[in-house]
Amino acid sequence: MINYGFQSIDQKDIDSVVKVLKSPWLTTGPFVNKFETKFAKTVGSKYAVAVSSATAGLHIAVSALEISKGKEGITSANTFLASSNCMIYNNIKPIFADIDLKTYNIDPTDINKRITKKTSLIIPVHFAGQTCDMEVIYKLAKKYKLSVVEDAAHAIGSKYKNGKSIGCCCYSRMTVFSFHPVKTITTGEGGMITTNDKILYERLKMLRSHGTTTDPNKLIQNPGPWYYEMQNIGFNYRMTDIQAALGISQLKKLEKFIKKRREIIKKYNKAFSNVAWLTIPYEEKGVFSAFHLYVLLIDFEKINKTRKEVMELLAKKGIGSQVHYIPVYLQPYYQKKFNYKKGLCLNAEKYYESCLSIPLYPALTNKDVSKIIKVIRLLKNS
Repeated sequence: MINYGFQSIDQKDIDSVVKVLKSPWLTTGPFVNKFETKFAKTVGSKYAVAVSSATAGLHIAVSALEISKGKEGITSANTFLASSNCMIYNNIKPIFADIDLKTYNIDPTDINKRITKKTSLIIPVHFAGQTCDMEVIYKLAKKYKLSVVEDAAHAIGSKYKNGKSIGCCCYSRMTVFSFHPVKTITTGEGGMITTNDKILYERLKMLRSHGTTTDPNKLIQNPGPWYYEMQNIGFNYRMTDIQAALGISQLKKLEKFIKKRREIIKKYNKAFSNVAWLTIPYEEKGVFSAFHLYVLLIDFEKINKTRKEVMELLAKKGIGSQVHYIPVYLQPYYQKKFNYKKGLCLNAEKYYESCLSIPLYPALTNKDVSKIIKVIRLLKNS
């Protein structure tokens, strides 16, 4: 089966992990610190905090802002659950803004319509690797005194129109990344938060480790070398040195991975751009997308097949596919808890009806890509 996404692991990655397994330190230690330093340098931020997942990162990033209970936050309707769940974890009501039908990213105009006196936070999601319109979002945030946390789970290696890397936090308080196996680089599970704010950086480090500190400069009292203090409620969201070693090795190959992804996309675009019942992804002029996903819009009526039938047909041919995403507010939990209903974000719903992600990852061979192209082009006649 050619999966829709898959990790690319080589012998150097394996050797890096084995080195840690043979060392005296397996959990959060020197390799985590090294990974954080290298990651911050890669994206251009002052600080980076490694965590157990991007979900954990979003949770404590919002927590670190110390937003009072009962406020609201705005995020994209077209995202994974974690982008809004992190608000609920922090007693903030998630409000969903619609998407732009070209980029599939959150629409700043719709963000503006949904801002109220209770709004304190915006979480723009760089869907599939393409940057949101952060200049406009940043201006909105500044105008209404809102915090911005970027969800860049899809976007390590992507760049804004100004040429800076997503994660430099020039438009936000913090940015959160994912290292799940289907992402551009992987640590198995894992995530990273970047920021340029030292106060937030210190809070994040405590929040990921039970709210505790051993820093002599922060202790209220210090009776001896064994002593630690829990100064806030926190979580066990630490990354291990095993994961960090893999992350360091993978980070060295980031540019190579992105180059291969874009080479595959070039072939896909050439093959699909003249197919009447397909819409290829749009890359806005001036931005650089690392392309975590390759999403086709399919006119299922024109090919006289349902999405389920298409996915089943592809699977029979050994090709995996996936849907990114069901609008979050259509989930039963959100409908029950917040009374959200269909029709809230019409563009997101329209997009959802026709989207399908097809395989995209560096380990795909030319033979794999040719097969995928051939099978998809023949869907109408199958």
